[in-house]
Amino acid sequence: MDDIPRQPPARSVFNGMVGVGALLVFDGKGGVTRHEPSATAPAVPLRGFKLIVGNSKSPEFKVWLREELGAFNADLLTAPSTRARCTVMEDKALVMLRVARPGAAPDDVGRQLLTLWIEKGRVIIATELNILDFLGLPRWEQSHHAPVSPADLVARLGLRAADRLEPLIEMLGDGLDEIEEALILKNHTKAQDNLEHLRRTLINFRRLVWPQRDVLNTLEIEDLSFFTAKDRLRLREASARSARMGDELQALSERAVLVHEQMIDDRAEQMNRIMLVLAAVTVVFMPLTLITGALGMNVSGIPFADHDSAFWLVCLGLVALALGIIWWMRGRHWL
Repeated sequence: MDDIPRQPPARSVFNGMVGVGALLVFDGKGGVTRHEPSATAPAVPLRGFKLIVGNSKSPEFKVWLREELGAFNADLLTAPSTRARCTVMEDKALVMLRVARPGAAPDDVGRQLLTLWIEKGRVIIATELNILDFLGLPRWEQSHHAPVSPADLVARLGLRAADRLEPLIEMLGDGLDEIEEALILKNHTKAQDNLEHLRRTLINFRRLVWPQRDVLNTLEIEDLSFFTAKDRLRLREASARSARMGDELQALSERAVLVHEQMIDDRAEQMNRIMLVLAAVTVVFMPLTLITGALGMNVSGIPFADHDSAFWLVCLGLVALALGIIWWMRGRHWL
C-alpha cells in the first residue's frame, strides 16, 4: 500500500498547482475562459491577454518555462527570493510579491512567493500559492468582472495581498491595546514581554508591506508600451492601499515606542519612591543610632545608668524623636 503513489487533490490539479499549470484567456472586457495547457494555443482577443499559472516547484512547469522563456528567464521565475522587487527588461517586467499564507497569525506570518512575468498579451505566474482561489476565479466567471489587462491583474494581486494582511494588522493593534491596559493594571512584567514580541512582529510586517508598495510604484512609472493611463491608475490605487497599511504599521510602531517609554517612566517613578522611603528611614534612624550609640559606651558617667526606669524613658524619648522627625519631613512635603 505504501508503494502506491498518492494522487494530488483534484482542486490542485484544476488550479494548475500540479503538472504544466493552468491557462486562462481574458477578453479585456471582464470575461475569462479556461483552457487546457496542453491544447492548441487559443486565440487571444485584441484587447485581452492570457494567463499561465503553474507551481514553481513542478518539474513539468519548469520544463515548459525553459522552452517558452529560455533557461535564464525561467530560473528568474522559479528562484527563491526573500524580498519583493520589480525588474523591467526591454518591454517586459519581472515582478516578485510576497503574500501572507492563509490562516497566518500575526506572530508567525508565513510568506509565499509570487513571481510574475508580464509582457504584452501574456502573464506567467510561478508560485506555490493556489493563485486561482487566491484571486477568486469563480467569482470572476459568475460576475463577468475579471481583470481587463495585465496591470489590472497585478493591481488585484496587490489588493488581495493587502486583504490578507489587514486583519493581522488589526490584531496587532488590539495586542498593543492589551499591553497598555496591562500597564494601567501595573502588570509590567507581562506587558514588557508582550511589547518586545509585538515590536519584532511589526518589523517583520514592515519588511513585507513596504517592498510591495515599492514594487507597485515601480511598475506604475516604468515605460511599458502596453500599459495605459487607466492601468497606471489601478496600480496607483493598489500602491496607495499598501502605503496606507505601511502608515498604519508605522503608527503602531510609534505607539509601541511611546508605551516603552511609559514603561521606563513607571519604573523610574517606582525606583524613586523606593529610594525616597529608604532615605526617609535613614534620616529617621540616623539620630536614633547616634543617641543609642552614645548611651551604649562602656565608660562611667552615663546619665541614669543606675535608674530602674531609664531604659523605658530612653525608648520613649527615641520614639518621640522619630515621630518628630517624621512630622517635620511631612511638613516639608518630603514624604
